[in-house]
Amino acid sequence: MLQPPLLMHLARALRAVVGRELNKFLRQPSRLASSLVRPLLWFVVFSAGFHNVFGVAIIAPYETYVDYKEYMLPGLLGMIALFNGMQSSLSMVYDREMGVMRLLLTAPLPRGWLLGFKLAGSTALSLVQMLVFMAVAWAFGVDATWGWLAALPAMVLVATMLAALGLVLSVHIRQLENFAGTMNFVIFPMFFISTALYPLWKLRESGAMWLHQLAQANPFTASVELIRYALQGQFNGSAALFVGTTAVASFALALRGYDPQRGWVRKAA
Repeated sequence: MLQPPLLMHLARALRAVVGRELNKFLRQPSRLASSLVRPLLWFVVFSAGFHNVFGVAIIAPYETYVDYKEYMLPGLLGMIALFNGMQSSLSMVYDREMGVMRLLLTAPLPRGWLLGFKLAGSTALSLVQMLVFMAVAWAFGVDATWGWLAALPAMVLVATMLAALGLVLSVHIRQLENFAGTMNFVIFPMFFISTALYPLWKLRESGAMWLHQLAQANPFTASVELIRYALQGQFNGSAALFVGTTAVASFALALRGYDPQRGWVRKAA
């Protein structure tokens, strides 16, 4: 059991790491604006252009026909968490090149706690941006219901999983110059081969069965469906299990990668 002095030490470290992430974010209001431009573009422009093309039938968890904006909302919330998780990965690579991350990892705390605090900071940033976008969606006519409050745990779990994936990527990306190319092979396939913009039966109906199977195996699909069900006041157990397992596995891989006996620290030496 953790002793009170150790608990206080961990609390100070958590406040320092998470506070640093939040302070950096608050000092850059343009970062919040830029994080909302991409999903807002899809929400306003594409929903208007594809409203009739991608008409959504009555599918679970909906009990009636829904507007395309309402269908897109869970996917766009996931998009925000996905891009912020990758942005946190970029931050880790930058801190590692500048030496800040090396100093942090030499702090007198177990490495798992430190990486967990970085994960908590990234999750907090994602949650703030997702909540702001939900307010924007409400302003554009998506009804605010108590399901939004029920969706908070789902959004936290999704943001944690995507931030953990970012940690894994930061292990393998050695230089900032390689970041953009790597992201193109991660972000866009995860987002487009999912239910963020269209239901899976659309892929099956078009005959693209291999895409349908990839979408089912995509953890981002489970993330979107977890938020979608939560917004309707329902719990998707299989999606929650998939997202939670992916989060734990990703964090374990990141922890192994940052182990000086196995990961990039040893290779750099």
